[in-house]
Amino acid sequence: MTINDTQALGAIHDNKKPLLAMTSNVVIFSGSFNPIHIGHLAIAAYVVEFTSADECWFVVSPHNPLKPKTELADFCHRFNMVKIASDETNLPITASDIENTLSQPSYTINTLEMLSEKYPDKQFSLLIGADNLNGFHLWKDYPKILANYRLLVYPRFGFDNKSLYEKYRAQKLDAPIMEISSTFIRNNIRKGHNLKAFLPPGVFEYIRKFKLYEEEL
Repeated sequence: MTINDTQALGAIHDNKKPLLAMTSNVVIFSGSFNPIHIGHLAIAAYVVEFTSADECWFVVSPHNPLKPKTELADFCHRFNMVKIASDETNLPITASDIENTLSQPSYTINTLEMLSEKYPDKQFSLLIGADNLNGFHLWKDYPKILANYRLLVYPRFGFDNKSLYEKYRAQKLDAPIMEISSTFIRNNIRKGHNLKAFLPPGVFEYIRKFKLYEEEL
């Protein structure tokens, strides 16, 4: 007797323990996504197509404790845009608002531990940019992150310190470098430029509908 895909999926998400436990490898891509753009999607697509990851989750941060809140759009807008962008892909990419349910400021270790508790059938890894590797020692409980979660790093121009990769046992992704930034998007929307080519279609329309980033926050 064989089990079809639907039955197998139901077994994984059933409250009862399945006869054959299946572990899904999920990469957490956390950020402000202010707004999400095609660069973010390209990185997530690389992760699910060229690594052992089964899924990539965009975890929208209410506020990065290491960054100022300047020009940060409301969480609901940023999450909605990430959800729209994720839904437009045909890839296993998901939007998560879990950090909005945690105490603030949000710390990555708290997010990872909550996810691990909530989804025991999934194995989580953390994806960060090479520019964040330089300050990784400032992250709350970073040794605990390294002890319990795989650390993946996507490259950035000007940030290629091999000693840091060795120090943190981080896996450098051989991915194309995306030089599009959310700051570039915001600044040029404010200047009246058409950023349609840099944004997922639904996100572009959402920004226009709600007139986001047209003025200083």
